Amino acid sequence: MSTTETSLRAHRALSDWTRVALLEELRQAPAPLDAQELAERAGIHVNTVRFHLEVLARAGLVASEIERRLRRGRPRRIWHAVVQAGPEAGYRMLAEVLSGYLSTSSPSAERTGLEIGTRWGAELAHADSPESGGGLPQVLGMLADLGFSPELEEVEGRSRINLHRCPFLEVAAGNRQLICSAHLGLLRGALAEVGAAVTVSELHPLVEPNLCVAHLASTDPATSAAG
Repeated sequence: MSTTETSLRAHRALSDWTRVALLEELRQAPAPLDAQELAERAGIHVNTVRFHLEVLARAGLVASEIERRLRRGRPRRIWHAVVQAGPEAGYRMLAEVLSGYLSTSSPSAERTGLEIGTRWGAELAHADSPESGGGLPQVLGMLADLGFSPELEEVEGRSRINLHRCPFLEVAAGNRQLICSAHLGLLRGALAEVGAAVTVSELHPLVEPNLCVAHLASTDPATSAAG
């Protein structure tokens, strides 16, 4: 199966919010879960859970195995989220989850993207072990790992981050409002988490075919007032 076919299958699988919720439960669980446990967590019938798990499995997003156990009784089929390979896979998953949840533009798309992106950016930065010492350099390194090809630039006395590549442009094409808001949240959440002295005041998407620009502003009230 080609990469494009795999991506399309995953995107279709995540077009249903129930499957998004089940996938998130598996990703957050410390150990694999069976269908009954997932049904109890999601508050839906176990047969419905089994149907959605099969769809996710065909998309390569989850996998199952028969539990090895010493005690008597029928062994359970337990499920876990599949870890996607490559540095961009985690973010691609988030983008597909967001697009699946809000597959068309709506008044809440921008707000939802911003909120979820902010939380996810903070979690990424928190989990990162920076060699740079933290702050803005850490976030730039994180963006590079995600495939954004970032460049810090000073223009007329103002700092900005040039993002020379959107690794998920195909996902964003169907709902730019949502995905670009998630990008903005990602930047703000990560910068806040690492204690950077700046935040992103504005994000201008695709000012050129391969360039998005994030304008930085100081989080120091005295500096901001002086500017």
